[in-house]
Amino acid sequence: MSDPILPADASATSQLDQIPDRDAEETSEWQASLDAVIRHAGPDRAVYLMRRVHEHAVRSGAALPGLLSSDYINTIPASAEPDFPGDLAMETRITALNRWNAAAMVSRGSRLGLGGHIATYASAAWLYEVGFNHYFRGKDADGSGDQLFFQGHASPGIYARAFLEGRLREEQLDGFRREVDGHGLPSYPHPRRLPWLWEFPTVSMGLGPLAAVYQARFNRYLLNRGIKDTSGSHVWAFLGDGEVDEPESTAALELAARDGLDNLTFVINCNLQRLDGPVRSNSKIVQGLEARFRGAGWHVIKTLWGEAWDPLLQRDADGSLVRRLGEIPDAQFQTYAARDAAYIRRHFFTGDALSRVAASLSDAQITDLFENSRGGHEPLKVHAAYQAATEHRGGPTVVLAQTVKGHTLGADFEARNANHQMKKLSTDQFRRLRDTLELPIPDSALSGDVVPFWHPGEKSEEVQYLHERRAALGGPVPVRRVVAKPLKQPAARPFDALRKGFGKQEVATTTALVRLVKDLMREEDTGRRWVPIVPDEARTFGMEALFPTAGIYSAQGQTYEPVDADQLLHYKEAKDGQLIDEGITEAGSLAEFTAAATAYATHGEPMIPFYIFYAMFGFQRTGDQFWALADQLGRGFVVGATAGRTTMTGEGLQHADGHSHLLASTNPAAVSYDPAFAYEIAVIVREGLRRMYGERPEDVFYYLTVYNEPKQQPPMPEGPSVEEGILRGMYRFRQAESQDAGPRIQLLASGTAIHWALEAQELLLSQWGVHADVWSVTSWTELRRDALDADRARLRGTERVPYVTQALSGVGGPVLAVSDWMRQVPDQISQWVEQDYSSLGTDGFGLSDTRDAVRRYFGVDAESIVVAALDRLARTGAVDPDTVVRARERYGRQG
Repeated sequence: MSDPILPADASATSQLDQIPDRDAEETSEWQASLDAVIRHAGPDRAVYLMRRVHEHAVRSGAALPGLLSSDYINTIPASAEPDFPGDLAMETRITALNRWNAAAMVSRGSRLGLGGHIATYASAAWLYEVGFNHYFRGKDADGSGDQLFFQGHASPGIYARAFLEGRLREEQLDGFRREVDGHGLPSYPHPRRLPWLWEFPTVSMGLGPLAAVYQARFNRYLLNRGIKDTSGSHVWAFLGDGEVDEPESTAALELAARDGLDNLTFVINCNLQRLDGPVRSNSKIVQGLEARFRGAGWHVIKTLWGEAWDPLLQRDADGSLVRRLGEIPDAQFQTYAARDAAYIRRHFFTGDALSRVAASLSDAQITDLFENSRGGHEPLKVHAAYQAATEHRGGPTVVLAQTVKGHTLGADFEARNANHQMKKLSTDQFRRLRDTLELPIPDSALSGDVVPFWHPGEKSEEVQYLHERRAALGGPVPVRRVVAKPLKQPAARPFDALRKGFGKQEVATTTALVRLVKDLMREEDTGRRWVPIVPDEARTFGMEALFPTAGIYSAQGQTYEPVDADQLLHYKEAKDGQLIDEGITEAGSLAEFTAAATAYATHGEPMIPFYIFYAMFGFQRTGDQFWALADQLGRGFVVGATAGRTTMTGEGLQHADGHSHLLASTNPAAVSYDPAFAYEIAVIVREGLRRMYGERPEDVFYYLTVYNEPKQQPPMPEGPSVEEGILRGMYRFRQAESQDAGPRIQLLASGTAIHWALEAQELLLSQWGVHADVWSVTSWTELRRDALDADRARLRGTERVPYVTQALSGVGGPVLAVSDWMRQVPDQISQWVEQDYSSLGTDGFGLSDTRDAVRRYFGVDAESIVVAALDRLARTGAVDPDTVVRARERYGRQG
């Protein structure tokens, strides 16, 4: 039973003391009745009665808070289980085949030292098979189907089923974890590596559950905005009980409940083991998860015990068995699964009542209770849980299914602490597995060094049954499909507004980009497909104008009158709102972005997500999610606003981003730009729309950094090479006024640093007689990638000069690069620059002060650039070394 009722502190006050008691005598009678039950029947009986009364009150419509935990038994009693809808014997044979082939796949690969995981799928096989046969909807009906987030370590079982269905060949299974030749299988769910099968990458633990919540939410977003009818789609997230320790796993539970996401089900495989040992050695992970999910507003279904426990629980009149189940810690349950009957009798069935229960059971029945009879191993129990989950309305559901890790793999694997690292079975162990699974595999097939895969034949009853079940559910799963649906490219007008510049008006590049997106959202054909996402700083980025026009998405709409209702830019939430203002959660925002960025494949509806965030808190905080976004082949625009280490005046160390471009450069799918002017933004965004949403869409996403510093935005220079240079990474923005003989230098700058370089250009000429060309570098990373491609081509026998080398070919003087980033960012291109190359940057931690002071501190302001330029020229003999000394004295301290 639940914890006993403890005596109340007579001096304690109650929250109810604030509320007048309309009938104190009646209240006293209720309390006296409860006291009598405790005296005569014990606290367990009192708890039982109170819970019964609580249940009855809730069913009667009383608004009572829910209890956070329940007994350590199944939520659905045996008497309430629905009939099983399939051929149980057939499905048992199919599951046995999948178990075998999954174990064979990993064992064969382990001969080559490739590793793999056997025990996870062994514990969860029925959790998947019941879903495959009766619940998971394919894409053949509506193009969406269900979205399945599989537990990464269970991938061998999913491959095994696809093999049985005929979707994978034996050669591919034999190539598990061998992908170089193009015919093998990735270790885990990796859409980029196997794009026709996997939809969602999940093995970076914690990200799958978070992504699943936001996928379910985005499904409702599409539905509520009238873009796609996703009412039939259900999101299933499979995860392990150890995985829930990752904060991201439970980061969005409240959101799921608040939005009423009854299209979402978590299935947590509670095998009580993490990678090294018990998940909750001295307590109970199931009870902890139940309280956490119930507290967040989820519907909780516990599927803990198999059919063999049902008659024992029905005869448990005094609650001894339920109480004993509730007090045993998880690590002890793990031990029971690995011990003999004598040990279990001695350590579990304690006390007179339980001893009598044990006496009525054989040794085989005793061991079966703990080794096999877990709720997650029995299809009838799993089906009952899934039916209850899919029928629940008003909020999300979590199924807590108890299993044994390594189930059916034998005593050497089952419930062993080390089984996550155990990669293969011996031939004798495979023979015992065959016998356990009752498979018709002859001894002759197990006589060699390599265990065989086993397929009953394409026309076998098992395979025909699989195809019939999947046809009834809308086709195969998992499956990823991309239906060509290019978007019409927007008109030139919004881009032309930025190309023309802003005259004498000073405009920050953040403002210019937001203005462009607002104009693009008005486009007739594609405007509604934009999904602006911001983590609670829309006003910081000047996006409040979207509040009343586009509306802020809310599953409930707006149930109140906003305080600024009388103002033009009032706060407006709407069920069909377009803007997603996530609150202070970069992780949640990026999960939402990923759902939108992959809608072209998940739902056949290309969306254009525009995720704008405080640059410091983007790639640094959620780099793992960006990697998963790339794996999932997401497309869209990611914007690091208030970028750079010196532009956020006064914010200081934790707000100053000098390295996100370095982090972004490590992501092969991230196309990164650091534009200096509004017209560069126009060119980059238009090209991004073409590359990601045109006739031949590419699986990339764009990262743009923009600045909050208002500056004059000139019109786009004329010349055919300007646009090419913007897109490829650099172009000459302003040539030296004079081409007369004299010392020359090339100044390369990106982002807001272009303004320091232009000022330095003037100082160099007017005060030192040095001619400088100023180049706008829109992307250090794209220049480097182009150069790397040229290097690879040369090694293959094809000569190609890198673009950065071409652009700087023949220009005079050394090259000095400057940016508002660490020097490693511009130094990415140094080896392909033929001239003498050096750089300035903002290495180190940020600090609070004025922009001018901080730039002087880092040595990147105009005067510091002049000193650095003269120093490089002195090193080459173009100016006298004394010139550098005089410049330092004139300008004071730099750097």
